[in-house]
Amino acid sequence: MLPSTGRHRRTRTLSIAAAVACAAGAGGVYLGLSTGGAQAASTTVTVSTTAQLETAVRNATAGTVIQVRGGTYYPAATLKSTADGTSSAPITLRAYGGETVRIDGSKLPDGSWLAGIYGDHWTVENLAFVNSPAQGFVATSSVGGVFRNLVTADNGDSGFTLRGDGTTGNLVQNLDSHGNYDPAGHGQNADGIAVKFGSGTGNRITGARLYNNSDDGLDLWQFSSPVTVEHSWAFGNGENRWSDPAFEGNGNGFKLGGGGASVAHVVNNNAAWDNTLHGFTENSNTGAIALNRNTTYANAESGFYFATGKARLGKNLAVGDKGGPAKLGSSTVSAGNNWDSGVATPPFRSTDATTAYAARKADGSLPATTFLTTGSTTIGSTMN
Repeated sequence: MLPSTGRHRRTRTLSIAAAVACAAGAGGVYLGLSTGGAQAASTTVTVSTTAQLETAVRNATAGTVIQVRGGTYYPAATLKSTADGTSSAPITLRAYGGETVRIDGSKLPDGSWLAGIYGDHWTVENLAFVNSPAQGFVATSSVGGVFRNLVTADNGDSGFTLRGDGTTGNLVQNLDSHGNYDPAGHGQNADGIAVKFGSGTGNRITGARLYNNSDDGLDLWQFSSPVTVEHSWAFGNGENRWSDPAFEGNGNGFKLGGGGASVAHVVNNNAAWDNTLHGFTENSNTGAIALNRNTTYANAESGFYFATGKARLGKNLAVGDKGGPAKLGSSTVSAGNNWDSGVATPPFRSTDATTAYAARKADGSLPATTFLTTGSTTIGSTMN
């Protein structure tokens, strides 16, 4: 688990950037930066070696665009930056064109994160962060970050993490996070997405696939501000795929709190299946979590577990969960769900999950599927 950072938003003086081109071969160009001018200049940095990538991230300033050529990169230390972009001149780290880029942490020292961003207004897209000995990608106290079309897989702790106070206005879109497992904790910490130990409004997760992680698909432990989660799938979490004799992974699809926080997260149009605990759970979050048009199927415990808080559940669909569709407390509001009186359970078009694992669409959105769809316009996830 990540500890609380205790980090406060700091007063910053942004570097004003203008490009000074440095000669380089065809494999990659690093553009040094000098100060001057009235506003941040857009500076494109094209890299094709690990050393160039490390230098580019370390020296980025507002307006820098780092384009990474296709291939696999093996950093010797955490890719780390404390630089800030701005809303009009973000710092961008992305794959070059449509090329496939893997940033591989298998050569990092034990306990190292693969990437750690401590600045505002970063856009990171079309990259895979894999095989870290610890967290795959961590953004701390980020404002206005855009994290799009990423893969965080087979890392030694959570795949993707937002953390820290002042975590505000971030978008996590079209993330695939899978196979993450923390051997040191026997699987009890590695989630697909962790939004933990912090606060800040306006954070949204959409279009994620969070699967086959040792702990939970999504974990909002000790995050004290509402997070919006939509159009995302969590499945196959919590199973001991690593033959760990002391395995302690949980296995909730969507864990929506814990650690004393009382928060009204917003959770719409998601699906959770084949997890080893609950599909969706408050995890002792007493806040008025709003859950609408979500679907659960074949989870080992309850589809929806909201036994102590003030959650509001509407138009959700639970089928085949071994612990029953829902376990709700007296303060929970439940209306229009298929376990409520007089609400019919529409049949699924398909219970074959094969297409849910398919390649994403060209824009990075979830693959087309009939899995767990019903055609209903009033209940359950639309699975898109």
